[in-house]
Amino acid sequence: MTLDPDTVELRRGDARYEALVAGELASQASYHRRGDVVVLPHTETDPAFGGQGLAGRLVRFALDDIRSQGLMVEPACPFVADWIAGHPEYSDLVA
Repeated sequence: MTLDPDTVELRRGDARYEALVAGELASQASYHRRGDVVVLPHTETDPAFGGQGLAGRLVRFALDDIRSQGLMVEPACPFVADWIAGHPEYSDLVA
């Protein structure tokens, strides 16, 4: 399925960040708080939406949200850790 950027909704839920495409859950990044640190242990994208940068958009959204709350991040998910390594402007968030 080709991704239309105008149909993507990014949001924070109680235990995960979500990317919805036309209302359908397409990607998610689970999280939990440990004091002032947000642990991101797992990111997953529905294969139908894979390869279109959706998980990267979701991680950027999550990190921007974490930054706006004045929190730090523990990138326990290899995808999140690799994404931060490729975007050093977010390295200051790593606990």
